[in-house]
Amino acid sequence: MSLILNIETTTKNCSVSLSENGNVIALKQMNDGKYSHNENLHSFIVEVLKEADKEINELKAIAVSKGPGSYTGLRIGVSAAKGLCFSLDIPLISISTLQSLSLQVQAKDAYIVSMLDARRMEVYSAVYDENNIQVREIRAEILDENSFNEFLNEKSVYFIGDGVAKTKTLISHKNAIFIDEKLPTASEMVQLAYAKFQEKDFEDVAYFEPFYLKDFVATATKKK
Repeated sequence: MSLILNIETTTKNCSVSLSENGNVIALKQMNDGKYSHNENLHSFIVEVLKEADKEINELKAIAVSKGPGSYTGLRIGVSAAKGLCFSLDIPLISISTLQSLSLQVQAKDAYIVSMLDARRMEVYSAVYDENNIQVREIRAEILDENSFNEFLNEKSVYFIGDGVAKTKTLISHKNAIFIDEKLPTASEMVQLAYAKFQEKDFEDVAYFEPFYLKDFVATATKKK
């Protein structure tokens, strides 16, 4: 039995799932428009275990969405995952946030662009084919009207993630298909985590760090 806890905190969606042998058996998530992961994450972990009638010491691994995404969200999710792995002495599995997000799209003969909102007209993005195989590396890029033309000129391209809203204002290509209001969830992590578990593709718990892609930039608080 492979009972895996999956944690997704890279965006405003705080999402936790419990999976058994590659199948979701419990899911708890909330997107309240805020980064309330500190308040919700640990209670969601308790709730999915209770819903599935499982004990925490039955877990065989912890999977965490590794980024890119919110700096704070990544720190919270990875810290929780590493803490559980240390205390339970079980493996840590890392999942690409953008790859997991692309699994929400079922398409034939098309590309999938997973994109998360960054600053201004910038997004974190990667491109996948219909089999969820990455065909272009993850980038932090500033959008313009020619973005992704090499893929759009070839066949249909599905855009998904909270970077879609700004993308729609620039790209008007006939092959562009926009999927609105979708965020990464712990549900799509399950099949990726199970595959890594079977392959024993684990992280070094002591040294693992989130994939930030860009350095954190602090902004000064505005004085009233």
